[in-house]
Amino acid sequence: MILVTGATGLVGTHLLIKLVKEKHQVRALYRTENKKEYAKSIFLQCCSSEDQKTFNTIEWVLGDLNDIPALTIAFRGVTHVYHCAAMISFNPSHYKKLRKTNIKGTANIVNLSLINKVQKLCYVSSIATLSENTSQNPINETAEWNPEVSDSVYAITKYGAEMEVWRGTQEGLNAVIVNPGIIIGRGFYNSGSGYLFKKIYKGMKYYTTGTTGYVAVDNVTEIMFRLMNSEIKNERYILVGENLSFKNAFALIAEALNKSIPKKKVSTFLMKIAYYGQKFSHIFFRTKRTIFKSSIKSAFSNSFYENEKIKKELTYSFTPIKKAIEETASFFLKQEE
Repeated sequence: MILVTGATGLVGTHLLIKLVKEKHQVRALYRTENKKEYAKSIFLQCCSSEDQKTFNTIEWVLGDLNDIPALTIAFRGVTHVYHCAAMISFNPSHYKKLRKTNIKGTANIVNLSLINKVQKLCYVSSIATLSENTSQNPINETAEWNPEVSDSVYAITKYGAEMEVWRGTQEGLNAVIVNPGIIIGRGFYNSGSGYLFKKIYKGMKYYTTGTTGYVAVDNVTEIMFRLMNSEIKNERYILVGENLSFKNAFALIAEALNKSIPKKKVSTFLMKIAYYGQKFSHIFFRTKRTIFKSSIKSAFSNSFYENEKIKKELTYSFTPIKKAIEETASFFLKQEE
């Protein structure tokens, strides 16, 4: 039996598709019926008519990462765990919630994996935990966390979660960690990269000058599956298909959606004005904030990532990001019809 946490998210839902196609028994952890039903709708849309029947083979368990009774039930008879669940926020006021979900929740998964003698754990982390190399070379798996650098609360808690996984390996747990870049995939357009598709579809005109790594969701799930079915253990892998500037990535999305390409470059000065404007509005009118100091830093950082380790270990070739964007855009447009 395989357990998937975060089964109703982008990676989790596409991982379920992969696992049931491979005829595995799957148990999925979910938090709300609405999220489960949405994941089901994406599952069915992404599968052939024959594969759609496999959704009913999934065993669902209601609970979250800090619900020990639910987790105890979920772990019964489990041999492999894909830990995809996480809270994503860059708002400093959410730090305690992020710690509870990302660090304490991962500690619970690790502890129950040890107690139940799980054969292997795969943890989905992020390139956000990889500090830039001071040598200006592309970032690879040897990059170490730099506590002196001001990182987002999300990155801090994801790094803390990684430490829980490494702690588990010291106590006898076999594990692998994957650090994906920005994940491009079908069906989830209210968060992550999917939100960019929605913003650009509605006419977003601006771009920032940063660069980062991107990867197709099917690459992420395929690599996770292959790592879990290999002899590889206690290793981490950067999952980035290509490094793209935000300008180029936004242009590819706009073209795939048949929308105008964002052509107005935003300066750090304007972003800071927007940051303080939002902060003022939030304090006095309780409006929602979307810009934070860490997000400004990310928007203008030029980070380049290597993928040689995973390509060599698995003899793997990544999907071109242009193709992943076109498939995701096509799916988005069908939903908008």
